[in-house]
Amino acid sequence: MSDKRIDSAIRSDRDFRATARRLATVHEAALSGVASGGAPLAAPRAVIGESWRRVLVSGVDPDRDRPQSPLPVAELEHRRQASPLSAVLPVLHEGLLPAADAAQQIMVVTDAEGRVLWREGSAPVRRMADRLGFDKGADWTEGVVGTNAIGTALVARRPVLVHSAEHFVRSHQQWTCAAAPLHDPRDGRLLGTVDISGPAPSFHPTTLSLVSAVARLAEGELRSRHQLSLDRLRSSAAPVLARVGGRALAVDPSGWVVGVTGLTPPDRVALPKAPQAGPLWLPRYGRCALEPLPGGWLIRVGDREPGLAPSRAVLDVGGPDGPAVTVSGPAGSWTHALTPRHAELLFVLAAHPRGRSAAELARDLFGDASRAVTVRAELSRLRRHLGSVLAHRPYRFADGVEVELRLPAARAQLLPHSLAPAVAAARLG
Repeated sequence: MSDKRIDSAIRSDRDFRATARRLATVHEAALSGVASGGAPLAAPRAVIGESWRRVLVSGVDPDRDRPQSPLPVAELEHRRQASPLSAVLPVLHEGLLPAADAAQQIMVVTDAEGRVLWREGSAPVRRMADRLGFDKGADWTEGVVGTNAIGTALVARRPVLVHSAEHFVRSHQQWTCAAAPLHDPRDGRLLGTVDISGPAPSFHPTTLSLVSAVARLAEGELRSRHQLSLDRLRSSAAPVLARVGGRALAVDPSGWVVGVTGLTPPDRVALPKAPQAGPLWLPRYGRCALEPLPGGWLIRVGDREPGLAPSRAVLDVGGPDGPAVTVSGPAGSWTHALTPRHAELLFVLAAHPRGRSAAELARDLFGDASRAVTVRAELSRLRRHLGSVLAHRPYRFADGVEVELRLPAARAQLLPHSLAPAVAAARLG
């Protein structure tokens, strides 16, 4: 059943009951198909079917809740204070709490690991949630509680509605939830989710749209705060750059450029995860020196030195923070978070050490060799970050770079968002 059909089907109590029965039939058919080794007669929506396959691999029992291990109070408070989402709680409250209270629902905010950091809204619904262990500090990932809007949105990296019997675990099937992921505008890092949950009959079909819109407002607020910090750094860095002889850049801690001298200004520079003052090697500029600025760094660019080129690349496509590549060499190491498309490209290149042509990569990613132009454009963007780590003719990791590929523990969890034929084939082993 499509998202639109679900939205239109829950507009009345009678429709809700009919939809719930229909979804329960799909749920039972899917589990029966798995048990018998055959295909179910009725198929769930694609996002739900993919989630059910993942939670089956994780060993989630549809008839039994896994016991929760909520965070200790001190750890919960630490995560709250460290989370950038604390700055946008007023936006989330203003956008969602009135609607949640009116509809007898609750608003939940999690971190990127699926841990519930904040939970507010209807008191009766909070008490209902308590009986499921859906409380502050709880782990609401798919591997613990099965298919649900929070855990599934964290994997799918997009807004998700999970209605009634689309929940994998039967004790959750009296609920409906809608969640949207929240990202850090500085580096695209997943910060967590915002979710509206409540009894299935009380849910309104526009809730997913509302949650998605408020999530975008919250990300806009984070973007505005980041821009203000860049403006402050730009003001303090300008007189420093004016006195620098040679080539230099001023960047914030995430590598966003606020000023340059002697160079064409890029938007961003890939910095090490924990940069320290002193010499370092950067993929675009080679040998550099890093000096602290109030709120950022001054990068003095020197001559390229072949002896400082990177010698090792670790491509992690199974880590909890999303796909990333870590490059290291004599001058240190740095990590670059990857977009879904760039993660697919590097995975294929790591799996084919001798390299791939643009046409071959187009077949690997799209199943269509004619999309080679798209592949070349993506690789051009990727090489802006990785520089001499990648080579071309054919496209590959550069000679002399040792490549380590880190996969998830279960191959079925490999880049779960990806529809690329090469990734789908790798999931099957």
